[in-house]
Amino acid sequence: MPVPPRVSLITLAVADVARSTVFYKALGWPLSSASQPEVSFFDLNGLVLSLYGREALASDLGRAANPAAGPEAAPAFTLAQNQRSREAVDRVLACAVAAGGLIVKSGHETHWGGYVGYVADPDGHVWEIAHNPQWPLDAAGRIVLPGPQD
Repeated sequence: MPVPPRVSLITLAVADVARSTVFYKALGWPLSSASQPEVSFFDLNGLVLSLYGREALASDLGRAANPAAGPEAAPAFTLAQNQRSREAVDRVLACAVAAGGLIVKSGHETHWGGYVGYVADPDGHVWEIAHNPQWPLDAAGRIVLPGPQD
């Protein structure tokens, strides 16, 4: 049986769940009533974002916490949110900064014809905020990719 192509939940390991929850709530993201003091859940249009303590997640995994995590550390991955325009990218970056985020790289034109900027949340998780004119967004703001390759 093949594995369905989807992501249901993304968990970010954070230094302080309450502080990170304030940041994402300041973006206007709805906090679920399923949240507890040790974990916060946000419904992102069908995908769940979870904020969980870095030490608690490390303990769950039976591993040491990443000591390099934080706003200045190089990430192992980025999260991304596409926007409908370059102006919308700049508005989202400004909103994230007002909520306590740190600009990693300001909005700029790309070699592939888009516009992108990067912002880190209080724990250094980097969000790419992008406008890609080749990838339209549907009414719900989801990327509409070209069909599968043959």
